[in-house]
Amino acid sequence: MLFPSPGPEPKTDLFIAGQWRPGVSGKRFAVYNPATEAVIAHVADAAIADGASALDAAEDASVRWAATAPRRRAEILRCAFDLMMEQAEPLARMIVEENGKALADARSEIAYAAEFFRWYSEEAVRVFGDIGLAPGGRNSIVVDHQPVGIALLITPWNFPAAMATRKIAPALAAGCTCILKPAEATPLTALAIAAILQEAGVPAGAVNVVTTSSSAAVVGAMLKDPRLRKLSFTGSTAVGRTLLRQAADQVIDCSMELGGNAPFIVFEDADIDAAVADAMIAKMRNGGEACTAANRFYVQRGVADEFTGKLTERMAALQVGNGLDDGVELGPLIDRRACERIDALVREAVEGGARLLTGGRIVPGKGHFFEPTVLCDVPAGARLLHEEIFGPVAPVVAFDDEDEVVAKANDTEYGLVAYVHTRDIGKGLRVARRIETGMVGLNRGLVSDPAAPFGGCKQSGIGREGGQHGIMAFLEPRYVAVTL
Repeated sequence: MLFPSPGPEPKTDLFIAGQWRPGVSGKRFAVYNPATEAVIAHVADAAIADGASALDAAEDASVRWAATAPRRRAEILRCAFDLMMEQAEPLARMIVEENGKALADARSEIAYAAEFFRWYSEEAVRVFGDIGLAPGGRNSIVVDHQPVGIALLITPWNFPAAMATRKIAPALAAGCTCILKPAEATPLTALAIAAILQEAGVPAGAVNVVTTSSSAAVVGAMLKDPRLRKLSFTGSTAVGRTLLRQAADQVIDCSMELGGNAPFIVFEDADIDAAVADAMIAKMRNGGEACTAANRFYVQRGVADEFTGKLTERMAALQVGNGLDDGVELGPLIDRRACERIDALVREAVEGGARLLTGGRIVPGKGHFFEPTVLCDVPAGARLLHEEIFGPVAPVVAFDDEDEVVAKANDTEYGLVAYVHTRDIGKGLRVARRIETGMVGLNRGLVSDPAAPFGGCKQSGIGREGGQHGIMAFLEPRYVAVTL
């Protein structure tokens, strides 16, 4: 282990039925620090049989957990929140080690992630039904909600704590047992959260964590098992499509939080300094490796030079390095392939006529670093404007009027989030309603909130996480007709 921070030794085995297990094959896979390329741990590599064991454990615990009083579920989740906040610093440093993000970003993620435990501890006791008289007057219509069943939760590497708690917390609050399959690149944080939940009092089998380098095989086998009734996935649209096809055979209830191509729109009447500050948040939170990251900057022509100049200045000043080092604001990308993909996007845009204002290169040496980058005059056909960048690159395009920019904003298969800056709130709300996204940040660069419904439309996903909507994703209505 290479962890420099105080705290318990990281867990590296599978967590099934309340026990830490090496897995049936005994194989392990390496976890790397993307800033140093050093191996920081070797984690149990689950096989198909381990996934089946996790399903067995979830099934064994399902009836008892569903029958557990909502208040008791709430108390366990609140305890998990307290424990997570007590361990916030070692958890944040663990995220930096396996994910690479700057320590300030990791600390923010832990606070955000823990809040899902607190929010759903409060929601667990507020799942109410309805009662009414049938139109014919001969019976009452009684509707309550029951847990949907065993849930498979698949999370990405970019927010290894928050994406796990955003799924686990509502599942447990609703009375569902679950199996978490974290990303191969960042399994340690998920296992640490399992240890916290165990300490908080979650019964054996209610939460299971299966780490694997054979995700397609292990997940595919679980999706064929009729005991699995819920799939909640966060990741790429391409993988989401595959999982939806596989889930169809068992008619599994699916929640999908997929890719994004967020437009960031700045009108001439906007407060430009505020717009630049929010652009840095929307673009550079998590180093740009976020589905909510601003992907395309559309700036009205009269303020395009001012906005672009100030954004370039801010981006060029970012300190790049190991996320644990003092003053570092931008850590590495997750791996070398990510660097090479972004490098290709930038090169193609420049060859097509875009002007490079700062950055634009892979940083030589150890680690997967890419310079903070701003381009202007980006041609309409550039892949930078049509693919999810997932890195510290900001392409800027000038526009003339509202209709033009709305058309450009909607010219994508994605529909997760958009950002709009204007002093005219009426115009801002009008544009927000015209843009085809599930979320809009109006005069702000951050939309994520545990109390708000997170999700998109079009090929950015199905369903919502967070808020009251999040727990309903793990419940289904049950109707009882009562004769009067």
